Amino acid sequence: MRHFLRDDDLTPEQQRHVLDLAVHLKAAPYDARPLAGPQTVAVLFDKPTLRTQASFASGIAELGGFPMIIDGSLAQVGVRESVPDVARVLGRQAAMVVWRTHDQSRLEDMAAFSGVPVVNALTDQFHPCQVLADLLTLREHHGQLAGQVLAFVGDAACNMGHSYLLGGATAGMHVRVSGPEGFEPDPEVLLQAQVVAQATGGSVAFVADPVEAVSGADAVATDTWVSMGREAEAEARAAAFAPWSLDEELLSHADDEAVVLHCLPAYRGKEISAAVLDGPRSVVWDEAENRRHAQKAVMAWLLESRSGECS
Repeated sequence: MRHFLRDDDLTPEQQRHVLDLAVHLKAAPYDARPLAGPQTVAVLFDKPTLRTQASFASGIAELGGFPMIIDGSLAQVGVRESVPDVARVLGRQAAMVVWRTHDQSRLEDMAAFSGVPVVNALTDQFHPCQVLADLLTLREHHGQLAGQVLAFVGDAACNMGHSYLLGGATAGMHVRVSGPEGFEPDPEVLLQAQVVAQATGGSVAFVADPVEAVSGADAVATDTWVSMGREAEAEARAAAFAPWSLDEELLSHADDEAVVLHCLPAYRGKEISAAVLDGPRSVVWDEAENRRHAQKAVMAWLLESRSGECS
């Protein structure tokens, strides 16, 4: 059974297929109805959410299904009941499980025991649905992905940094991630992204200097400096990350046609300036919309693959 737990769960061919399907479903929202019945999709949130909940709920409805939203603070998965026990229960009630949670190992346990496809709606290590939406957005604005240079500046050890490495390498992009000392990507993730990039003609690198990282880039991305659960480190992180703030000066080193990505929520004056976030090169609102289309394509692909209708 296929799941979507991290970016490299999709081969380059499968990623292209999912993005092609996302383009189609954006133009024709009701052309795929794999959840018609409606079938139920269990959507669990252990972390705060706005875009993820809105985009999955609307996307599941457009696929003909019903989103069963579960508040993680009430469900207490792994506290009141073990993850395998919850997985077995939800697998008997729903056609699919979508989970926004903490450690990646929890998601892997859910996939091992649910008996239905599982989708990563964010973990501490990866955010593959967001990066699929970002790739869709870049395709819309640049026409292609292979060969493009994507720079990520900020917390390179976070889930977005990891997913840009894996997802961008899968698309054949040249990915540079940049952050201060102590915030480098997980070595295992960087190594795996290098393996993928060798096969796709892309490349990946950690670049300590933010100016070098964004020089000539076709897209520049950033994310909040204080990920969920890191609030106690906010002051120290603000001091450490200040040189990586995506402002007009840093963006001036990118290509003249470069676009700006941010997965939101954004903090103007910290990881990104108001002038950049709200400026003409920002495509963040397209990203926010494209979460729905990309996730619909993933869900449709996973459900179709169960019946052998999709490669």
